[in-house]
Amino acid sequence: MTSSGTALRRTLGVRDAVVVGLGSMIGAGVFSAFGPAARAAGSGLLPGLAVAAVVAYCNAMSSARLAAHYPASGGTYVHGRERLGAFWGYLAGWAFVVGKTASCAAMALTVGAYVWPGQAHTVAVAAVVALTAVNYGGIQKSAWLTRVIVTVVLTVLAAVVVACLASGRVDAGRLDIGLPSGAGGVLQAAGLLFFAFAGYARIATLGEEVREPARTIPRAIPLALGITLLVYASVAVAVLGILGANRLGLAAAPLAEAVRAAGAPGLVPVVRVGAALAAMGSLLALILGVSRTTLAMARDGHLPGALTAVHPRFRVPHRAESAVGAVVVVLAATVDVRGAIGFSSFGVLVYYAVANASAWTLSRTTPSRVVPVVGLLGCATLAFALPAASVTVGTGVLAVGVGAYAAKRWWTGRHAAA
Repeated sequence: MTSSGTALRRTLGVRDAVVVGLGSMIGAGVFSAFGPAARAAGSGLLPGLAVAAVVAYCNAMSSARLAAHYPASGGTYVHGRERLGAFWGYLAGWAFVVGKTASCAAMALTVGAYVWPGQAHTVAVAAVVALTAVNYGGIQKSAWLTRVIVTVVLTVLAAVVVACLASGRVDAGRLDIGLPSGAGGVLQAAGLLFFAFAGYARIATLGEEVREPARTIPRAIPLALGITLLVYASVAVAVLGILGANRLGLAAAPLAEAVRAAGAPGLVPVVRVGAALAAMGSLLALILGVSRTTLAMARDGHLPGALTAVHPRFRVPHRAESAVGAVVVVLAATVDVRGAIGFSSFGVLVYYAVANASAWTLSRTTPSRVVPVVGLLGCATLAFALPAASVTVGTGVLAVGVGAYAAKRWWTGRHAAA
């Protein structure tokens, strides 16, 4: 339990929670993930999107059920701790914080690459500082800015779809579903596309700031996921119909390439602005989510206790937000992690595997357990279907976290015995 002095303020309703989820999902992933997924699956891109959506749906429903039972900051870190034990909660939290911190830097660099390619690192640092300041001012300011960004990005994506479908250059033959890379290619594409869905649980991560969480969260998560799936499917069909799987897989900026091929080069700058804003929306929501999980882990002693502080006026975990922002600034200034889609997906899939296992314990009835079982198996399958480098690095980072956990337990036990 948290005291009144360290509790966060409940201000988010259903609409705000849905907007936060949309801002997390309809981010830079829709502008960047289709290319790598098309390279992996070829004309099996659409089945890959369907598989990713099924796994995301199962994860979303498990997260919603858990968040309604445990409406506290930290998401699956808290749920895993309460349902499975301290280690599993810690593992979920570690996978989330490390993977999503890398994603923060990737999104910041995406902003820089679209706004001022020659000074991408400088723009990335400025974006992190600005959005950390917005989050510092309170969750309502973050929700308001996210609403503006989501509106603009959805408008841009609608323009892309209309331009492609109305161009008269769509070839229905390019939408024929095939499996040139086999089932493995489809699963790898699904794992990469999962990067573009991973954001609905941001609502659960912010559970301590949601009004009537038992009612709001189970409504908001499926709504956000359903809207996102509709948008992604529309964009995928439009872009595939114009470019085809091979050309899509080779495109550095798939949506910009699609509108150019559709005979609407004037939309290219609009797409660039939309991509930059989408990345900013993702970055804003990511900093929110990572800082809340950091807060929860600090409350349990896995991270420095100073990070538990809540601002007396704004009621936000200002030290956790500042710490996350500082780490991301260093990464964005020194490392190019735009290729971190696979690594981020691996960490997030581990996180949701723990969520599904936790949700499985909520009920003894078979029907209620089908969704978490499918979600757990789906997460495990997609995680190990990712590129070998992503699996290797992800496993290594998890091992470091497990080692730190074991060392802390040993140190605590030794001093308790003394």
